[in-house]
Amino acid sequence: MSTWIDQIPAAARTYIENNRLDEVECVIADLPGIARGKAVPAAKWERQTSFHLPNSIFYQTITGDWGEAAEDGFTEPDMILKPDLATTTAAPWASDGTLQVIHDAFDLKGKPIGCAPRNVLKRVVDLYKKEGWTPVVAPEMEFYLVDDSGIELRQPKSPRSGKRRPGAEILSLRALDAFDAFFNDLYDGCEAMDIPTEAATSEVGLGQFEINLVHVDDALKAADDAYFFKMLVRGLARKHGMAASFMAKPYADYAGSGMHVHFSVIDKDGKNIFANDTFEGTPALQQAIAGCLKGIADLTLIFAPHGNSYERLVPESHAPTGICWAYDNRTASVRVPGGSFKARRIEHRVAGGDVNPYLFLAAVLGSALIGIEDKLTPPAPISGNAYEQDQPQIPDTWEAAIDRFEESDIAERIFPTHLIQNLVLTKRQELHYLSSMSESEKLDLYLDTV
Repeated sequence: MSTWIDQIPAAARTYIENNRLDEVECVIADLPGIARGKAVPAAKWERQTSFHLPNSIFYQTITGDWGEAAEDGFTEPDMILKPDLATTTAAPWASDGTLQVIHDAFDLKGKPIGCAPRNVLKRVVDLYKKEGWTPVVAPEMEFYLVDDSGIELRQPKSPRSGKRRPGAEILSLRALDAFDAFFNDLYDGCEAMDIPTEAATSEVGLGQFEINLVHVDDALKAADDAYFFKMLVRGLARKHGMAASFMAKPYADYAGSGMHVHFSVIDKDGKNIFANDTFEGTPALQQAIAGCLKGIADLTLIFAPHGNSYERLVPESHAPTGICWAYDNRTASVRVPGGSFKARRIEHRVAGGDVNPYLFLAAVLGSALIGIEDKLTPPAPISGNAYEQDQPQIPDTWEAAIDRFEESDIAERIFPTHLIQNLVLTKRQELHYLSSMSESEKLDLYLDTV
């Protein structure tokens, strides 16, 4: 008879063989993307495997508070957490003997809980499956390494030289070498967690780096990988005496951190439906671009979910502000990268590093599918600097993004009504709460939480 150990990834099985398994962390993402759940003794988890948890976690703000949205949550029956054993992994930042497993949320009748972000993405992927299509997805992860031990954030001292670099070093190998012990541990951690990674680069900001995840034909795994990657980076940074932050804008004077995503779509024969022998690509590519553009303003709350997010979305700051697209132009919000015509794909460049990966990919893939279903036509691609052109603008305030999301027909086609209501109510509560906070208090809240 097959046991649960036979169903988990090989790396996790190897970990169990080499370590005494003490506890299992049952992980589920709330709406802001914070890991919730419970830690269970390993023996109990092996016997029980599913657990109850209050629905109220989907009514919590980023501060952990409840507001108006929670009135229903406290009266609803508990949800059931069931493990997705394919996500079982060691946690290199945690104590030995700990496994983490992402769990899915169901009601007492076995129906998926609509407000659970992972369930939302599953639903969007299923819509592609009905068409015989599979999204191929690759997130790009930007983050800062910071010294937060003082009153103000600073770039950490290089473990090699003991010095702080005085400025940013874009694409600098020296900047990577300065923290090679951290990056070596990070790559080892990604391998242990089966997170496929590509190149690391030093970015525009002071102590800012980017690691790209490999294209995978499983959008759910891509989101799981991005989710675990953020936890891994933050945990390992603390082990190395630093903090790591995916905040959209930790420094006022340096570029913010984004989470761009590249995606294409393959049919049942493995053919890229965006690609043909032309520079322009297929009608499906053009329609998907149009859908992405149509969704940006309405779904900005997903791409920029926090108060700090809007400090990144300003002109000439390496983040898009105009709703437009282009071939191989990084000032546009939607970009079609160069290269082989057969590898045609879309890069969605709006989101900050502070997003919930599940809701983010659901929004991107969902809006692209709407464009294909509705046979939308995009405007002409731009050329030149998008910041200098008269283009429709991405909402530039948190309040405007909340209002737009609440009223959106596109959001209704992608997200359950209950989730839209919960997210709007909790974000308005956060907006009210943060209005009375100092900048240092906001920094403390967001730095290594999002």
